[in-house]
Amino acid sequence: MVETPGEPEELPPVDSWINKLDFRSTAEVKIPERLVDQVIGQEHAVEVIRKASEQKRHVMLIGDPGTGKSMLARSMTEMLPRDDLQDIIVYHNPEDPNEPKIRVVPSGKGREIVNAQKAEAMQRREQKASMVMTIVFFIIGLSVILAYDWGAPTPSFRTDAPNIILFGILVAAIIYIATRYTTHRQENLMVPKLLVNHTPDEMPPFIDATGSHAGALLGDVKHDPFQSGGLETPAHERVEAGAIHKAHKGVLFVDEINVLRMESQQSLLTAMQEKKFSIVGQSERSSGAMVKTEAVPCDFILVAAGNLDAVAGMHPALRSRIRGYGYEIYMKSTMLDTDENRLKLVRFVAQEVAKDRKIPHFDRSAVLEILREAQRRAGRRGQLTLRLRELGGLIRVAGDIAQEEGSPLVTAKDVLNAKRIARSLEQQVADRMIERGKEYQTFITEGAIVGMVNGLAVLVGDNSIAEFSGIVLPIAAEVTPAQAKQGGRIIATGRLGEIAKEAVENVAALIKKYTGEDISNHDIHVQFVGSREGTEGDSASISVATAVISALEEVPVNQTVAMTGSLSVRGQVLPVGGVTAKIEAAAELGLKKVVIPRANMKDVLLEDKYQGKIEIVPVDTLSEVLEEALVGPKKSGLISKLAALIPKMTGDKPGPSAVPH
Repeated sequence: MVETPGEPEELPPVDSWINKLDFRSTAEVKIPERLVDQVIGQEHAVEVIRKASEQKRHVMLIGDPGTGKSMLARSMTEMLPRDDLQDIIVYHNPEDPNEPKIRVVPSGKGREIVNAQKAEAMQRREQKASMVMTIVFFIIGLSVILAYDWGAPTPSFRTDAPNIILFGILVAAIIYIATRYTTHRQENLMVPKLLVNHTPDEMPPFIDATGSHAGALLGDVKHDPFQSGGLETPAHERVEAGAIHKAHKGVLFVDEINVLRMESQQSLLTAMQEKKFSIVGQSERSSGAMVKTEAVPCDFILVAAGNLDAVAGMHPALRSRIRGYGYEIYMKSTMLDTDENRLKLVRFVAQEVAKDRKIPHFDRSAVLEILREAQRRAGRRGQLTLRLRELGGLIRVAGDIAQEEGSPLVTAKDVLNAKRIARSLEQQVADRMIERGKEYQTFITEGAIVGMVNGLAVLVGDNSIAEFSGIVLPIAAEVTPAQAKQGGRIIATGRLGEIAKEAVENVAALIKKYTGEDISNHDIHVQFVGSREGTEGDSASISVATAVISALEEVPVNQTVAMTGSLSVRGQVLPVGGVTAKIEAAAELGLKKVVIPRANMKDVLLEDKYQGKIEIVPVDTLSEVLEEALVGPKKSGLISKLAALIPKMTGDKPGPSAVPH
């Protein structure tokens, strides 16, 4: 989500802005003590979290990964009262062993009660053991006495003395074993089990139940291999608390809420409504399946999180419960590039260093590079990224490099090296594709060819990654006479997705409009060259249209030009995503000019090494694209024909401007 309440105030470049700050390293930057005050750029979410903590409301946080959802959830525990914490104890039920009793006591009292019961049981056990040993020694002594022949002139053992003594020892052993086991079992039944334990001054619990199975989330009863014959473990000792019970009087955090099974979500809803939930055996094959405790308290605040697609996978009643008794928040992924927000990012660097505890602090030049990267990753001029987990990863890699070299502070050089080392998998794959393209000359970057255009795309492997990875995607077109009587077709190859297929089909209307020809007499073949992993999206629309028009009119396309942009059915060039990565990929391959939608000019934030390396031409219509891309003697005739066929758009247009960084 992007803030758009008007244009942000124009600030000086970060290079000059940071010189106004009075600090030499992030060691001098003050970090707020409370976690909620360390959250950056999510002011609305922080305000809601404060209200939710005060009123004990449930919250759903939806947004891109790394925008601070778990940090916000964890910060709620700082605002909850500590004196409400309770210990939960489970007792043996003599009336029904399969329904253990539950007792709730103030925090810190549970361990005292259990320890006192253990000490009392130990004392009784020792007393009974002492009595048993007395009986054992008495029986053995009696057998020895009986083994003597007291009527003989000289007392001596009888001939059957060994049998008598052995019998006495056997009886003593049987009594010892029988009484020891039964005594031990009876004492275990009397000792309760501490399910949930707190100390009096402890923070309210924060329990992360992300991806938990049913037993871990809702509690379980362990399997007992000795299920009968007096050898079984008492049912209350096999009861295990679930995350919902451990979060009692605290916060239960579930990220990617949609991955929980529907049954678990339904049970979670019941626990939220009743604020208590009995623990049962989750495995139907286990001996614990028959055990069901009394209702165990679970008065927690649920913080459910996920990406936008997580909402579709939620149980409707669970979401309704959150909406009816709490808040839904959509996290921002960027914030305005203001003086205040830049200062917050400086503080963020200090926070990450303090949190890691293994890397040196950053000097002024290193912080400057982090600010530049925050601008680049936002993808728009006047914005700063809030995908702070990925930015934090860059900070830690830079710190590791400085630590390895023994530097007291992280410098700009370390950050630049970290950017080179810590490239995403998609970026590394894109680099490999460009290298292979140069080696095998699958890209044509000079001269002019009919029906061949250097399109631009981004490599997307995981939408949790903020950085785009640009690639050059050659697109070839060929026009042949129609093979079918009912008319020509557009045949596109390259494992296209649905949006890409529709974009190619929409080009047909534009081709007829721009060439004046009836394309029903032709089959148009469009190939996305080297698209092994498939192509999706409509950002290649102007490339496809240019390639097809070039093939129809036999007008060559300048191969030093690359292009990206979507097309409306009226020929307007619409903005697309990832333009900076696409331009850098074109520059890396040695192309001289790139055509982009005019609306995307504010999104271009090139690295220093690409400045002046490639010309950027903004366009509004397909006519302007053809003007920039086509070459040769037939170009002027085609452009004249287009001018006659299509009324020129009116209105003032801003001219090309220098590309910022």
